[in-house]
Amino acid sequence: MTTLDIQKLIAEQVASNDVVLYIKGSAKFPQCGFSANVVRILNLLGVKNFLAVNVFEEPGLVAGLVEYASWPTLPQCYIRGEFIGGSDIMTEMYQSGELKQLLGALATAG
Repeated sequence: MTTLDIQKLIAEQVASNDVVLYIKGSAKFPQCGFSANVVRILNLLGVKNFLAVNVFEEPGLVAGLVEYASWPTLPQCYIRGEFIGGSDIMTEMYQSGELKQLLGALATAG
């Protein structure tokens, strides 16, 4: 895929899903602690329907995400099209209750 194709793919995924996680590995088998943490937080909040994209499956996706969000690290979380951040930011938002409030009806627990 070209850089333009990757940007288009990211934009389509973010626009067509309420919650998108770009992680190392899958939601069932995250391949780093930070990715595991963001999946755990969504599970704790009862978010059932989210798109988890394994960045290892598409060459160029990591570089495309860094450019798309102007954010240098993974994981990256988007909620309703808005870039939220990575593991540390999601942890802080979870602990303060802000993440549950932002997710609204998507969060069924926590």
